[in-house]
Amino acid sequence: MGQAAKVLQLFKTLHRTRQRVFKNDTRALEAARIKINEEFKSNKSETSPKKIEELIKIGSDVELLLRTSVIQGIHTDYNTLKLVPRKELLIENVPYCDAPTQKQ
Repeated sequence: MGQAAKVLQLFKTLHRTRQRVFKNDTRALEAARIKINEEFKSNKSETSPKKIEELIKIGSDVELLLRTSVIQGIHTDYNTLKLVPRKELLIENVPYCDAPTQKQ
């Protein structure tokens, strides 16, 4: 896959992730859209293949971070937030054990 195709795929992936992560939050959706578009426009004239690969890696890392670490919070009352985690963020809760037992 050529670099132009990778860049376009990353651009689309970031926008899809933005739509999933900030679903029903128009302010965050718009801010993320503007930021993604600004970053891609500011690097539009980049010609160095090494620098382009570096930027693709940064963009991929940002997408992963958004997808795996961001949780929406809704103000329900003064000083109160309701967290709305996406299903893919909910993992099985594994209890922590201070004194692990040895396997036999």
